Amino acid sequence: MIESSAAPQWINSLMETMGAPGAGLAIALENLFPPLPSEVILPLAGFAAGTGQMSLWAALLWTTAGSVVGALALYGVGALLGRDRTVAIAAKLPLVKVSDIERTEAWFAKHGAKAVLFGRMIPIFRSLISVPAGIERMSIPVFLGLTTLGSAVWNTLFVLAGYLLGDNWEEVTGYVSVYSKVVLVVAGLAVVAFVGMRVLKKKKGKGARKQAQHAGPRRTRG
Repeated sequence: MIESSAAPQWINSLMETMGAPGAGLAIALENLFPPLPSEVILPLAGFAAGTGQMSLWAALLWTTAGSVVGALALYGVGALLGRDRTVAIAAKLPLVKVSDIERTEAWFAKHGAKAVLFGRMIPIFRSLISVPAGIERMSIPVFLGLTTLGSAVWNTLFVLAGYLLGDNWEEVTGYVSVYSKVVLVVAGLAVVAFVGMRVLKKKKGKGARKQAQHAGPRRTRG
């Protein structure tokens, strides 16, 4: 029986009832709802493997399968949303221009494969990266291959950490918590910088128009 104060009870129950498939189901849900703690689920699965509740290979395979299923569901959301709806939504947002979407599309067309692969190893973004992949209709075999590889690396790291640390597996959550906070701070600063630059640009544009209106057309004396 798994006993952990760090993991929500429903995660403990899934693993106790279903074993490795329960860990996979928990990770699939974590992909769909990013606030769920993958940094808790994965080490806990490793700890459970260390106690003999499931095999280590089963824990690795099922958690990776769960990651891929969850990512594929979000890919489907992006594909259903589509480019036209995304542009329409973006056009209604303050400080966001259609040109921003077009630049993002161009960037994803060039770096999409790397974004999907390495995005699977970044908290929060590891789930969200599947949505633009769906919007841009990335080849499904390519998407699945990159997602599987990136998820396997991330999951193996944390499952093995829980397996090797044993009763001290909860130490992993502290390190990941710091990593997650750094990522969120960097993302927050990037958003603030984007908004600040857009506001400043808009103010400069208004100032230039006012000066032009104030100056008016020059008259020539005959």
